[in-house]
Amino acid sequence: MKKTIAFLTGIMCIFSLTACGDSGNNERSIDSSRVICGTISAGEHHTIGVRSDGTVAAVGWNEYGQCDVSDWTDITAVSGGCYHTVGLKSDGTVVSNTVDDNDYDCGQCDVSDWTDIVAVSAGVNHTVGLKSDGTVVSTNVENNEKDFGQCNVSDWTNVVAVSAGYSHTVGLKSDGTVVAVGDNETGQCNVSDWTDIVAVSAGTNHTVGLKSDGTVVAVGDNFYGECDVSDWTDIVAVSAGYSHTVGLKSDGTVVAVAGDNYGQCDVSDWTDIVAVSAGTHHTVGLKSDGTVVATTIVVDDYDWGQSDVSDWTNIRVS
Repeated sequence: MKKTIAFLTGIMCIFSLTACGDSGNNERSIDSSRVICGTISAGEHHTIGVRSDGTVAAVGWNEYGQCDVSDWTDITAVSGGCYHTVGLKSDGTVVSNTVDDNDYDCGQCDVSDWTDIVAVSAGVNHTVGLKSDGTVVSTNVENNEKDFGQCNVSDWTNVVAVSAGYSHTVGLKSDGTVVAVGDNETGQCNVSDWTDIVAVSAGTNHTVGLKSDGTVVAVGDNFYGECDVSDWTDIVAVSAGYSHTVGLKSDGTVVAVAGDNYGQCDVSDWTDIVAVSAGTHHTVGLKSDGTVVATTIVVDDYDWGQSDVSDWTNIRVS
């Protein structure tokens, strides 16, 4: 059964929010005026989108209530994890579904007391939030076996964007440098020498950074070629998935590298895109008219309907 397969392949969970960050440095040259942040998100096997009226649409795997968002209102951004989804409200508070299973509940949904939040990112076993003062909050991993230090962000300051990976967390600072904590087995946290970064995205075992000149850097696992982005140019947004990386170009087209066994890199014909998000086996793109496109899952065992977004309209683009 598909759900059983998902349990057994939990290490493949990916949680990606299109990472956007504005450092406030007027010398930065990248034109990100067409980029929309946080209104679509590809989780492990589900997809979430914020409608223009602040309600939320969701499709895909719902074993743990990841798609139970129909009663959410006043939402400005969403992020899909593996077993949970989080939503940022216009008043700076955060909502989340509840993972009602002790094997997978690591406290990643404990966000009800968060305030003054301006951005959120959902990992597998943790959630991070960026506060308006540039500090960062995180849920605690309530399972020692899954705690790699990915929540050790309490001393971060001057942060303008955050991204939660499988077991690491990345933060973009206002000076264009990047900080990272958590599992570094594949070098996914080796970002201390990065400079002039305007956006970051944490994948499962790799991290991607967008530079102000539209080029892209990446560190970490490159088994599938997911870090082969050195020749990309004219990029305005990036998203790191499980085994692939996606880039949005300034002309509204999309590029992708690596791990195309499930069709997740079949984006070469996309046009008029203003946001992208990379999941585990799929990629989604938001068009300027508020509709959404998604790659087709080519292996039935991994198709939970997470790409069934063709009828979505009025997804927020401003």
